[in-house]
Formats: sequence, C-alpha cells, structure tokens
Amino acid sequence: MHRRQFLRQTGILSAAACAEADANAAADPVDIALHEKFFGCIAGLHVGSALKGPCEGWRWQDIQAKYGTIDRMIGYQDYHNGWDRLPGTTEDGVERSKMMSTAIIEKKDRVTAEDVRRIWVRDMKPEAAGMISEPFEAVLLAMAKSGMPACDIGRYCDYSGLVSMSRSCHPIALINAGDIDGAVEDIFEVGQLYQTTNSRGLHWAATVGIAIASATKPEATVDSVLADVLKGHPRFAIGGVGGPRGPAREIERALELTKTCRDFREMRVAFDAIYNGKGIPYANSYANEVVTKAMCVFRMCKGNTKEAMIAAVNMGRDTDCLSATASGISGALTGAGSIPGEWFQQVDYATTKMPITNSRRTVKETADGLYDAYQARLRKMRSFIETMEKA
Repeated sequence: MHRRQFLRQTGILSAAACAEADANAAADPVDIALHEKFFGCIAGLHVGSALKGPCEGWRWQDIQAKYGTIDRMIGYQDYHNGWDRLPGTTEDGVERSKMMSTAIIEKKDRVTAEDVRRIWVRDMKPEAAGMISEPFEAVLLAMAKSGMPACDIGRYCDYSGLVSMSRSCHPIALINAGDIDGAVEDIFEVGQLYQTTNSRGLHWAATVGIAIASATKPEATVDSVLADVLKGHPRFAIGGVGGPRGPAREIERALELTKTCRDFREMRVAFDAIYNGKGIPYANSYANEVVTKAMCVFRMCKGNTKEAMIAAVNMGRDTDCLSATASGISGALTGAGSIPGEWFQQVDYATTKMPITNSRRTVKETADGLYDAYQARLRKMRSFIETMEKA
C-alpha cells in the first residue's frame, strides 16, 4: 500500500495534512516500469471505453437517475442496431486503435498513414460501419480501397474537428514513448486517414500524444505531464490554431475552472456552462471538449487509472471517448494496478463474442505487442548509432 494511503486510513495523518499531501501528490514521481505503463495506457483505452455501458451521449442527470454512479460493467440491449452487447463490449474508437496497434505490432516500428491504410483494407469489415464503427468510416474504407494516397483520405471526412483520432491515438504515442516530437509527427501523419491535415481535430489528438509520451518518461508526474501539454509544440503553429501552444489556452481555462473540484459530481456541473452543444451531428464529440475534460479528470484523479475511468463515465456526454482519453493518459503514468482484474477479464471475454471486430487480441496481448515493437525500435536505433559512430 502507498505510504500516504496507509497513514490516511490509520488516522495518523490529520485532515489538514491529508489535504496538503493531496495537493502535493501531483508532483510525486511515479515509479512504474515502462512495460506496465504500456499496459496501463492500453487498459485505460479498452476498459475505459467499455465501462461507459449504454450511457454514451447521455446527460449526467440521466446517468445518475438510471444508474446512480457507474462503477461496474453494464450490458445493454438494442443499442442503435439491435445488437445486444455484453458487459465489457468496446466500441468504434477501440476498433480504430486496434488497426493502429496491428500496424505497429507487425512493422515493429513507427508507422505511416500508408502502413495503417494497408491494415484497414485487409482487416476492416465493411459491415462494421453503423454497427460498431461510425457510418462515415465505410466511406473512408471505400476510398482507402481505391488506391488514392492515404494522406488524402481524411480530406473527405465531414467531421474534421471530431475526437476520432484523439481518443484512439494511444498506440501511436506509445511507439514514441518518451519522444514527444515523434508522437506529434506521427499523429499528424496517421491522423490524415481520418481528418484534414492541420485540422483542429489533429491538433487536439497531438495534445493527447504529448500527454502519453510525456507520461511514459522516467520520473514523470501529473504536473510534468500537464506542463508538457501546456507548453504545446512548434507543429501547432502550422495551420494557425493558437500558435505553437495550440490547444493550451482552452485547457488552461478549464484547469483553472475546475481546480477546486473534489470529485466528478462537482466537475460535471462546472463544465455544464461551457460544453453544452446539441442539435448537430456528434454534438458531444468534438475533440476540444473531450480532450480538455480529460486533462482536468487526469489532474483531479492524480493519474489514478481506475478513478479516472469512473469520473469520466459519470460526466455525461461523450463518456466513452472521455474515459478512453483520461484513463489512457493516467494508465501511461501509473499503470493498470488500480483497475479490478475482473474488468480486464470481462472486456477480453466480450471481445471474443463481438460479431465484428478488427482484432480479438486481449488487452495484455495488445500492450505486450506494442511494448515488443517499441523494444525492437530501440534496438534498431542503437544499432544505427553504433554503426554511424564508427563512420
């Protein structure tokens, strides 16, 4: 048990000291092996997506009235298309990430849009669109099969500001673990399959990539991750979305707004006045809203992966994307140790029963495959350095 938890539970630490300790927790270095960080990040993505149950797009008031607090896996019936989904069933964002993971695992290195397009054409099921993937992904797949350049495909998606890439780019960030520049570069590259080059959606996705790549560094903390996020990246200056700091201004405003929130109940009320769009397609699912909230959840939960999941799925609106993002970043920092083992088992079991999916790998198999690919990349880099140092 963590020392601070022990002192709190035994009453040795006073209430005032508890408050001070919590305030300092974000600055504590997290001593977690890199392999466990990979597992935590992918677990946050998969398990966090599944925990939302049927409540994607609901108002938090409706979630509370129906379920109280969601802190368990929930099955659901007749969800849009008559498919009765088992507890632990994942959704479109995980399907997107699975194809990125497959491309990385098979190449054992960083990937391009063309690398991922090849996996689309080979593994994506056309009938998945509207069942487990979004309807617009059928159009993108048809274009991918046409032979047009992969980097042109996202130009023809109607929803360039959506969270599509932000909530699924975790594997791209992990193959660039510790390398923020590489993560940003690759997310802008691969993201062109879904969104226009330099679109706002890709700026926000790159912000998630910065957070995950930063969280995997040795001695990373919640504070150090947020510092890297708020610093932005020179790539953001291309396209004029807020200059080099890109999305930082919106995130800073939200961090200030929620700095005194003690739990998700207070946070969701604070956000109601800012993010309340409705009446247009995907009104809940724009990247700026989801990623901004994810950074606030990450800070409030001090990087605890399970707590980030529970907070996110009870916030209302795009609960699965928010959970995948907040708990993916948290898992990259603190690992998966806080997540109940039965949640993994249920997600893996539900994956075996999905009628259509791009991959039936378990959560652990995916994380292990990405970690092995990362180690292969490091070996290749070392070999190159050794060779060129002799030149």
